[in-house]
Amino acid sequence: MIFIVVKFSVKPEHAEEWPEKVGAFTRATREEPGNLWFEWSRSLDDPNTYVLVEAFQDDAGEAHVRSDHFRAGLEAMRPLLRRTPDIVSTTIAGAEGWSAMGELTIG
Repeated sequence: MIFIVVKFSVKPEHAEEWPEKVGAFTRATREEPGNLWFEWSRSLDDPNTYVLVEAFQDDAGEAHVRSDHFRAGLEAMRPLLRRTPDIVSTTIAGAEGWSAMGELTIG
């Protein structure tokens, strides 16, 4: 599984509209074959920071970054950002998705 976390530092004047501005990119990516999840969160410490957590099957990552909606999505983001996003991207061998947290079992 390819696991990616990206932090986007959004210009304050665009922070409220960010989810709408990246909506087409989000919907298209979620529809890609091999996309496991594509989830946005907003920082509790800095309301101008959005965090994207995404995962793909091992063979789907290349198609994602070569897609038209990927390039269009990045260009739509560019004027809304304060700086280059921070990213962690790694492959987790043998993983196929979320696992239950053993340290905090409910029920």
